[in-house]
Amino acid sequence: MPNVTTTSAFLLLEFTEVHDLQILYFFAFLGLYLIAVANNLLITILVTTDHHLHTPMYFFLMNLAILDIGSISVMVPKAMANSLMNSRSISYPGCVAQVFFFFLFATADLALLTIMAHDRYIAICNPLQYETIMHKGACIQMAVSAWVSGILNATLHTGGTFIITFCSNVVNQFFCEIPQLLKLACSDLYLIEVGLLVLNCSTVLGCFTFITVTYMKIFATVLRIPSVQGQKKALSTCLPHLTVVSLLVFSGIFAYIRPPSNTSSNLDLVFAVIYTIISPLLNPLIYSMRNKEIKTALLKLFHLGHFSKIISSTLVL
Repeated sequence: MPNVTTTSAFLLLEFTEVHDLQILYFFAFLGLYLIAVANNLLITILVTTDHHLHTPMYFFLMNLAILDIGSISVMVPKAMANSLMNSRSISYPGCVAQVFFFFLFATADLALLTIMAHDRYIAICNPLQYETIMHKGACIQMAVSAWVSGILNATLHTGGTFIITFCSNVVNQFFCEIPQLLKLACSDLYLIEVGLLVLNCSTVLGCFTFITVTYMKIFATVLRIPSVQGQKKALSTCLPHLTVVSLLVFSGIFAYIRPPSNTSSNLDLVFAVIYTIISPLLNPLIYSMRNKEIKTALLKLFHLGHFSKIISSTLVL
């Protein structure tokens, strides 16, 4: 196969070859994208403007919302543009940018989810020392460490991927996904990136194990709370978090540790959509929109204070 490393573009996977259906996919993804961006942007604005939300939990939620906006913006706009223009191409620099920013946001996202589990553990299992441990400086350091880890991991994976000599420019995915790019390699340098991916998967499993063990301790503490209402309140912040973590981790692992195949499958596409679109879409809903403090801040933002009791009883978020 010819060496196409110097090509100016890669060809991405189409959702369908029927142009009318491509237009349908465009509007479907546009709707999902706008909802995800609007919800995450709303969370960012609420946490920034309402001083009642200036707490560690909401500070991390705001960072998560910013990451989710970035994450979904890396892949979806290009996929929508290709569907609308009946095109498959992405420029070489565009592909490099997708790989870099995907790993930046995904790594920082997982780091923040792990930090948020630790935050809930301290709040529920060690409440008397919560303010001492989770003070403003510590929270800022944790958030910065999540972003820095994202930048470092993204740099490693981008460098490890694009030192490869490619023998084809046809990517069997709707964005530049590393496992699909590795299938195009015609040199042994791809083993460097494979090693990085194995290390990454081990780290992801480690974070997931830490989160799982943390919530086992939280559940043990919650079960000792005498009030049923108190138990429900504590659990309401745990189960949604575990759901999103599970979706993100298992869909990502499915894509990155499966045995290589020269053909694409519907499952590849489905799991890619889950961790690139569904997770950023669900995060603000399950973490924040069912939260009383967020509802109160939302009502204040839109100057609906005197209608709050009526609206709160009918508003389903």
